[in-house]
Amino acid sequence: MELTDLPAHELSTLIHARQVSSREVMAAYLDRIAIVNPRHNAIVSLADPEALLAEAAAKDAEILAVQSAGGSVGWMHGMPQAIKDLADARGFPTTMGSRLLGHTVATEDALMTQRMRSAGCVVIGKANAPEFGLGSHTFNDVFGTTTNAYDSSKSAGGSSGGAAVALATHMLPVADGSDYGGSLRNPAAWNNVFGFRPSQGRVPSWPANDVWLAQLSTEGPMGRTVTDVAHLLDVQAGHDPRVPLSIRSGERFNVSLAGFDAGGSHVGWLGDLGGYLPIEPGIIEVCEQGLRRLENLGCSIDPIELGYPPEKVWQAWRVWRAWLAGRQVRPFMANPGQRALVKPEAQWEYEQGLALTANEVTHASVRRTAFYEHLLSLFERYDFLALPTTQVWPFDASLRWPAAINGIAMDTYYRWMEVVIYATFAGLPCMSVPVGFGPSGLPMGMQIIGRPQDDLSVLRLSYAYEQVSREILSVRPAVAD
Repeated sequence: MELTDLPAHELSTLIHARQVSSREVMAAYLDRIAIVNPRHNAIVSLADPEALLAEAAAKDAEILAVQSAGGSVGWMHGMPQAIKDLADARGFPTTMGSRLLGHTVATEDALMTQRMRSAGCVVIGKANAPEFGLGSHTFNDVFGTTTNAYDSSKSAGGSSGGAAVALATHMLPVADGSDYGGSLRNPAAWNNVFGFRPSQGRVPSWPANDVWLAQLSTEGPMGRTVTDVAHLLDVQAGHDPRVPLSIRSGERFNVSLAGFDAGGSHVGWLGDLGGYLPIEPGIIEVCEQGLRRLENLGCSIDPIELGYPPEKVWQAWRVWRAWLAGRQVRPFMANPGQRALVKPEAQWEYEQGLALTANEVTHASVRRTAFYEHLLSLFERYDFLALPTTQVWPFDASLRWPAAINGIAMDTYYRWMEVVIYATFAGLPCMSVPVGFGPSGLPMGMQIIGRPQDDLSVLRLSYAYEQVSREILSVRPAVAD
């Protein structure tokens, strides 16, 4: 087996045992990137290979010195990592996919980057993302389009599309990302990997110009195995006093995954919300394959109604998103020359936010609270809720976004991803697990949503699911080796 084929937790074990060197690992991944990345365009701003090899060699010297003194190094020691191009990594550009920020080089690490570096990773570059992270399709005018790991003519999803593709094609051992409207879940589903949106506050983001109201997006982990996801979450998670709503907990997630008995767990299957969500043919059927695997584990699966008007959730979501999303581009809107370089979808977000009244925002917040309380009532009867991860199969990469689903026009550029807003809006932990492939050989995923702050139970059920899903997880992208 090639080093790049190993799960991250096995690679970490070999590095810590000094059975492989960090320099060998770096050389193997750089060779892999040279072969695969030109086809998929997942990793951008790649550092000089010789400098990376030298940094990896320094990691080898460090581990020898630390272990000789009786100490130990971090879980990610010597692992290459490409930070999603929305977060700062010292010495690398943070373009956010915008031509206006193309020459912005970070002088400090974002908190998540800092924690991963402290765990020993070597930052090799950035993972491509859509402009300002807006939209679940990874394309921008700085680096171009990232394409699907299983079909380079199709979308990789987004906004963590570069991360998901780099992971699926074995250009990275594990990947970081962020999730607002499914940005960790959608690309995971479309690239046959696991993408975990942690509970709101589990992984704090810093720097931030607002730590009180901006509670829709969160950073989090992706992996080819649930064990890898749990290990990376342990690195990323933890309270930071600069982020007052971050969760103060010493809970560890990479332990006891295998000790979970899924038998007796009650899963509420929401499907297409009683016909409310337009979903392309075949998606429900392939998700039902995933449900049968859960049944084989002893879970009871009950088709249920949401029990709360989904259109009201959508309208409240629209207000919150418009209120928060447009602020990213606000600094560029006054200058006509700069505004012309901002993509239309981002300009639209800005205009939507400007039109809001304080009364509309307050009403949307009240509606969000009522929806959260309703979900708590569902969790009195069910241990988990389940939904498809996306409403469409990976689409042509040349499109900006799907204009219609089953002949139903989408009224915004992100309405085709409405299925992901429920976990986001309630701040709940949610894993996208691979469920299978459609007739065209393209992957799909299913969301497993857990109770508030019960990230560990979601990880445990996902781990149990993984053990009975080897057949689909073993299907690798047909990239040149």
